[in-house]
Amino acid sequence: MKRSVLFLSACVVLMMATLALAADVSGKWVAQVPGRGGQTRETTFNFKAEGAKLTGTVSGMQGDKPISDGKVAGDEISFSVKVSFNGNDVTLLYKGKVSGDEIKFTRTREGGQGQAQEFTAKKAK
Repeated sequence: MKRSVLFLSACVVLMMATLALAADVSGKWVAQVPGRGGQTRETTFNFKAEGAKLTGTVSGMQGDKPISDGKVAGDEISFSVKVSFNGNDVTLLYKGKVSGDEIKFTRTREGGQGQAQEFTAKKAK
């Protein structure tokens, strides 16, 4: 019995420590995201992190798009966004690593089509 209580207590402490170490990504982030023909477009990310869950929107040329499947794990985040290009629905997959007031992102298309794009978002002040 004592072992079970000790093990459970250790698990709770470890879980709380992991949540405390999670990157603080809540707020507004701005990036110059690569587009077609080498042009960049300003994109705004509005995040709200609650433990390991990440919600929010991505705002750009197509307006505000909600993020789906958002996750925070330590200093890494991931989420997806559904957009429409020329009448075709596409899901973009984002993975980022948070370091201070920057997030280094890699964006890919679901299904592995096209090249991965890398860019950095900075926390808006």
